[in-house]
Amino acid sequence: MADFTHILATRPDLTDDDREWLHHLVGDWQVIADLSFADLMLLIQNGDGEYVVAEQCRPSTVMSLRFDDVVGKATPADQVAELDQAMASSTVFRSTRLRTQGRNTICDVYAPVRHNGKTLGLVVRETNMATRESNGRYESESIKAGKQLFEMIPRGQFPYVDSVLNQRHNARVSDGFIILNAEGIVRYASPNAISCFRRLGSVQVMQGQYLSEIGTTLLHQNDPVPETLPLVLTAKAPVDSELNANRSAVSLRSLPLYDANGRVGGIVLCRDVTELRRREKELQTKDATISEIHHRVKNNLQAVSALLRLQARRTKNEEVRKELGEAQRRVQTIAVLHEGLSQSADEVVDFDKVIANLLRMSVDLAVAKDQHIEINYLGKFGMMPAQDATPLSLVLTELVTNSIEHGFEGRKEGHVMISVGRGGNNLNVVVEDDGNGLTTESHEGMARSSGSGLGTQIINTFVTNDFGGTVRWEPRREGGTRVVLDMKLRAAQE
Repeated sequence: MADFTHILATRPDLTDDDREWLHHLVGDWQVIADLSFADLMLLIQNGDGEYVVAEQCRPSTVMSLRFDDVVGKATPADQVAELDQAMASSTVFRSTRLRTQGRNTICDVYAPVRHNGKTLGLVVRETNMATRESNGRYESESIKAGKQLFEMIPRGQFPYVDSVLNQRHNARVSDGFIILNAEGIVRYASPNAISCFRRLGSVQVMQGQYLSEIGTTLLHQNDPVPETLPLVLTAKAPVDSELNANRSAVSLRSLPLYDANGRVGGIVLCRDVTELRRREKELQTKDATISEIHHRVKNNLQAVSALLRLQARRTKNEEVRKELGEAQRRVQTIAVLHEGLSQSADEVVDFDKVIANLLRMSVDLAVAKDQHIEINYLGKFGMMPAQDATPLSLVLTELVTNSIEHGFEGRKEGHVMISVGRGGNNLNVVVEDDGNGLTTESHEGMARSSGSGLGTQIINTFVTNDFGGTVRWEPRREGGTRVVLDMKLRAAQE
């Protein structure tokens, strides 16, 4: 099935600016479909001159006439002559005949999409004539506003060229709408829009009042006022804002209405976002609490690390000093991870950044005086949840430490390469060095033990039990040792 971008690609005569205009149009035409209670289709001529449906939009305020997607389909041959007439028109072009679809009688109205002096295509408004029968004030005002926006398309006034939308939860027609005249006086407010302002604390009748005055009376002295709020409440610019009062929040978006002579009024869409903002604040509080916990854990672990380092310096037994140093390094590894988690709100860390710092620290602690070991990386670990990042970091630091302590013993310099291959939850890591060889670093398929052998236990326990993986030690072809880890991450995200 052809998509919008593919269909536009069949027209090499369209400039990047033309394509951007069409993308902007279909990105914002839902409001026209909803106000008009009508389906919309964008027709353009493909490279062969056929009229094809480039995009479609179903209304959310009434049942759609289009149950199937028609994007990419050519229009019937008997409509081509009418479409040619519409393309040549400089204003909205109404079909001279009604057509039937099942039991529905449909009226087609065309708006030529004009931009930079040329016609790019047609927006077809398919109206079920049943939606024009026995309408009340709500339907009449909605249809009239939709018609005004639709008529702005041939004049190049819609989509808006200077639209500024910053809200994450923009209002829709069904959420509530207000119609203003050119002076900013409310001509009509839908029931949902009235409810939004009642939630904010307004009790006055809205019709006949300046919307800007209604909004101003809701604010208290020293309340923060978004700089876009006056523009929204007067509908003088296509912007959005938010009005906060009476412990409630309403998202607002304005759509100025123009005729051939200038601005004639505007539409203000309203949406009660009180509950959404409350949940966001709860999430922010939760995120801040989690970050603070990680920060305190990191501080406590660093205090433990410092105590271990102090104890190691005071002991006279060399073996004890070495074991305390290993413990201090492992505690510090976990502390660095918690430092990364304290800076993230979603329990996920950039593992490439974290592991680079950890392994550099491991190298600095393990190398002998005047020894230089370089670590290089191939591939990316990506973002990783704490549940996987903590054991994996311990495994890699143990492998690198083992490589330096045993593989480069008696050597002044060396290289360690860490290669990463990740596909979804499957992770393959290869740690290889150009050290003294396999016999110096492994024993019976495991890391060569020094002291208590805890490093060997850490590698095997985490890889086999936590990750359900395998560890394979083998000689490196060019000399040195190669360790292959095949693991399945438990909580990693794509």
